[in-house]
Amino acid sequence: MVDSKEKKLVSNSVIKVDQLSKRYRLGLKEKQAETLVGQISQAIRSPWENLKRLRQLSRFGEEDESVFWALKDVSFEVQEGEVLGIIGKNGAGKSTLLKILSQITEPTSGKIEIHGRVASLLEVGTGFHPELSGRENIYMNGTILGMTRREIDSKLDEIIDFSGIEKFIDTPVKFYSSGMKVRLGFSVAAHLDPEILIIDEVLAVGDFEFQKKCLGKMEEVSKNQGRTVLFVSHDLASVANLCKRVLLLEKGKITFDSTPSKTIDYYFNSNGVNGNTKDLTIHPNKQNSKKGLLNYKLLRNGIESDFFYSQDTMFVEFDFFDPSGIEEIVFGLVIKDSNGKALIGINNLNLKKRLNKSNIKEGKIVFELDKIPFYAEGKYYVDLFFGDGGDNYDTIENAFYFNLKPISILEDGNFLSSRYNLVHPGQVNIELINAQKNT
Repeated sequence: MVDSKEKKLVSNSVIKVDQLSKRYRLGLKEKQAETLVGQISQAIRSPWENLKRLRQLSRFGEEDESVFWALKDVSFEVQEGEVLGIIGKNGAGKSTLLKILSQITEPTSGKIEIHGRVASLLEVGTGFHPELSGRENIYMNGTILGMTRREIDSKLDEIIDFSGIEKFIDTPVKFYSSGMKVRLGFSVAAHLDPEILIIDEVLAVGDFEFQKKCLGKMEEVSKNQGRTVLFVSHDLASVANLCKRVLLLEKGKITFDSTPSKTIDYYFNSNGVNGNTKDLTIHPNKQNSKKGLLNYKLLRNGIESDFFYSQDTMFVEFDFFDPSGIEEIVFGLVIKDSNGKALIGINNLNLKKRLNKSNIKEGKIVFELDKIPFYAEGKYYVDLFFGDGGDNYDTIENAFYFNLKPISILEDGNFLSSRYNLVHPGQVNIELINAQKNT
């Protein structure tokens, strides 16, 4: 779905993707050739084994169970200076798309037009020669981008300074940690003047301060230098803050294309949180339907409700079941705002509360959040984690949501901003009740 009228081609498009598809073969059948020449060659080497495959050549296509389409008929454009976010679950096709745009992987079908030099940071260490030093790798990458040595010289100090690894710049890259490789990789990609910058989830490897530094740099090169940025991340808050437009990829297809807030909201709703299903065993994101968390009940003032005000006290009750018995219960949750930014992530061990009554078959977990300290109006989404001794065999992303309306706690009647969304451990409690042991 494109949340706008049909987009027309414009002259300042730097990336045009038209009906792009990428196909992979799965399992042992991946060895089967995809062309008639390849099929004949295999038949000559092993005629009886390959006769059936040869007959099936005409039926090769989407219906073949050995075929997996990582991307299917993907079309979009990116304008000069645009910062485009791409989101979706693992396996949705995001990394495949970026690899094709970076000319690392060939598409199966479709067309791509790219106007400008591309620098990409897709995987830790990609584009570096392990035997060369960090400094030598900077020159190598600049040369690949078509820069002269003088041009690279003019950027060298800035690249090294931004990376923060000055002490190790003349050390072979094979001795770098993952974080150091990411630091140098981003610094090289951002400072060597490519017209198009492609960044995958690899930034998650870096520390928080460096991530903020990178996000600021991407915003700077887009606004001040007119460069185009493609940014893939599971950090939806960063995507919302950095990008003006976001694509949602699901099972290899673009299902939504709009502003960050609209795309992220559609993403949440399409992943099982639009109905607030009380029965967690049928939740589409539940990993184990036969045991673990069974259902939930959201309470405000003792009454079921998914609507709260700031400073209300929230109770959430969860029934659980495990026929084999649980030795030590670990229960936790994450509450996120409408952009996917985590506001609280906590479990009973963080609270120094042991829920181990040994061999528990079923019972109820009660989560309490006293005086809800959230002040931005909208939906808040909850991820659940439940396990035995820390093994989270039951994880439910976007298990449910609740709606919140802020109230004024200031004398002048104004509202606190969302930056005051802070939770203190003393406001949270987790209890085990009605526990039944295995007999």
